Amino acid sequence: MSHPRTLARLASLSTHLRRTPLPAHSKSISCTTAPPDNSNFQLPLLNFAISPVPKKNPSDKGRHIKTAAALIIGDEILNGKTLDRNSNYFARFCFEHGIQLKRVEVIADEEAEIIEASRRMVQTYDLVVTSGGIGPTHDDITYASLAKSFDQGLVYHNETLARMEESGKYRAWVSKQSEEQRTARKRMALFPDAAEVIFVASDIWVPVVRLQGKLCIFPGIPSLFQKMLDNLKPFLPLPPEEERPFRLQVFTPLPESSIAPFLTHLQKRVQPEGIRIGSYPVLQKGVYVSLIGANRGRVNQLGVEVEKEVEGRVVTEAEAEAKRQLGCQ
Repeated sequence: MSHPRTLARLASLSTHLRRTPLPAHSKSISCTTAPPDNSNFQLPLLNFAISPVPKKNPSDKGRHIKTAAALIIGDEILNGKTLDRNSNYFARFCFEHGIQLKRVEVIADEEAEIIEASRRMVQTYDLVVTSGGIGPTHDDITYASLAKSFDQGLVYHNETLARMEESGKYRAWVSKQSEEQRTARKRMALFPDAAEVIFVASDIWVPVVRLQGKLCIFPGIPSLFQKMLDNLKPFLPLPPEEERPFRLQVFTPLPESSIAPFLTHLQKRVQPEGIRIGSYPVLQKGVYVSLIGANRGRVNQLGVEVEKEVEGRVVTEAEAEAKRQLGCQ
């Protein structure tokens, strides 16, 4: 799987996908020259071309993305060996860009499950992302399963293969691989034949593979998932700024039961305005009251009322996150 099963696994896959900068004098090394046995040697800086942004996004049928879902693929997530960070990052991404994340599913490395879930999500939501299962091993079956899901064959993508080779030509282990090992590595460029292949970062050879104009396939490694998702933004018909929600948080030391009646009445009163009220306790510390709405002025106005009623104060997103982290320790 592309999810890091162990630290060694993460290091191995990261080796496949990216490099660190090289001093200028080292750029004269030929493509066939093995790297010197020198601890100070640095691999060349990759500088691949990024895919051109289409004038009209394939998923944009006269409207922007409103709903989304995430499909997290991997036995190691389900058995607790690996902590899923990608769905949380995607949830934050969706909120910041005004997209309603409606569903997150974690499924096993099983073809039937991948096919069923991907078809259902594509039929239901405007944007679907998958995470994991695109590495070189036997249980990396995401590309093959999704090809079957949408009645496509599999084909090697030549540009991806070229970038893969470019990224590995200064690595001694690449030249030492057997034919079987090279074939396994090439599986990471074996895509559904009708897929859109989008290169989103100049220093990462692996692309985002998009199917049906809306299902985007990502690696499971969190650092790659996050960078590639952020870089995909120009290729997505995101909601305009004025439709993105504003969140205000008020922290109170009172117990949640003491503020529950007020929050219940407040939610009923502001629901017609499209404002959502939530409460999130931090054990033995207090409660965060969250107000979310598109009208920033109205949300701020309600924040003053909430501060008074719950004997609290408005806090920044950064402060709220820091307090939540402390509460988890």
